Amino acid sequence: MHARPQDFHTITAKLFRSAARRTETLEENYKVLPAEEDSFRIDICLESRYNEAMNVYLDHAAATPLLPEVFEEMKPLLCREFGNPDSLHAYGRRAAAYITDARDRVARTLGVAPGEVYFTSGGTEADNWAVRCLGAGDLVLSPIEHAAVLSSAPLRGGNVFICPVGEDGVVTKAHLGRTMPEHAGMVAVMSVNNETGVVQPVEELARAAHACGALFFSDCVQAACSRDLKQITRVCDAISLSSHKLGGPKGAGALIVKKGVPLKPLIAGGEQERGLRGGTVNVAAGVGFACALELAQQRREAFCRHTGALRDLFEEIVLSALGGAVRVDGEDRAPNISHLTFEGGGAALLSLLDLKGVACSAGAACSAHASLPSHVLRAMGRTEEQAAMGLRFSFGPNTTEQETVYAANVVVDCLRR
Repeated sequence: MHARPQDFHTITAKLFRSAARRTETLEENYKVLPAEEDSFRIDICLESRYNEAMNVYLDHAAATPLLPEVFEEMKPLLCREFGNPDSLHAYGRRAAAYITDARDRVARTLGVAPGEVYFTSGGTEADNWAVRCLGAGDLVLSPIEHAAVLSSAPLRGGNVFICPVGEDGVVTKAHLGRTMPEHAGMVAVMSVNNETGVVQPVEELARAAHACGALFFSDCVQAACSRDLKQITRVCDAISLSSHKLGGPKGAGALIVKKGVPLKPLIAGGEQERGLRGGTVNVAAGVGFACALELAQQRREAFCRHTGALRDLFEEIVLSALGGAVRVDGEDRAPNISHLTFEGGGAALLSLLDLKGVACSAGAACSAHASLPSHVLRAMGRTEEQAAMGLRFSFGPNTTEQETVYAANVVVDCLRR
């Protein structure tokens, strides 16, 4: 099936060497045309040109479909109830009632007080806010954190200490103990790694941090569908969450900060969020996020059973066919994520799978265009070459067994070429 000219959308982008190399393998998907000296124009096909037998979405760790229940709750706020929640008239009061109810629902789901819930534009903002503005003193973090944590760490002020991980991708109490400085202000370790799905011993690490007088913050963006967030929140001083990882709208999330923990503003310019986050609250997104979070925690056990069975089936097919040419990355993992390193993997395989109708990723979507070796795999002891050969397959509640088998066989076929 060939794309029609009207199926293409033209964009202009800066010319990076890695991107230029990548386009050489994507001739079927992209037309690279001359443009200005320091840029190139890409015509991107927006229509499906895959084998029409089946298209399989295995990138739920990057974004999830909006749940119908969430959309129904958001609809009135996208059209009829458009008021600013800070306005004093009836329109504003109704909008304020919606966002107050959403805050209460998030608080009940997590087992915290409503005043401990701060709405944000997503996980990246929440991570930045926590790392830069929670408490004071030196920061200790793991090298497998999301880029939002790693990139904001130098902006905190003070020293930053990196706690190593083992080859299994786990931060242990012993690792943390050897890294802790005398005046640690905060420790940051994510609950579930966004690339490998490796689950961290958050409760044990939080206790160790508190024993040294430090706060403990955990990025829980990838944990919301598979982990008990009440249990995690109970031991942490702060956690971050993102809506579009759990069936909610994009551009919404939250930072949860326990009462008494010092928090400075990240965004100035208004009295919203108790004077700590300027800017009009996105009421529709907040309501959608609250609904999605409730449903994710209510359906957590069923989600784990379903996605875990599919992931195991997927890996069984791939491993039995490819043997030593493929490696499973990590051990104690969330059930919905499979990160595999292939001989002959990387960007070329990712593109070929896309053309065959299988959507997966080479790691975090936020870093997908960087075309660099995975910092997570490098921290786990892999070489640069090995760290560039991994792909992440992430399953959702609506992924079927038929789709899973098809995707696994496509992976095998592509690597056997």
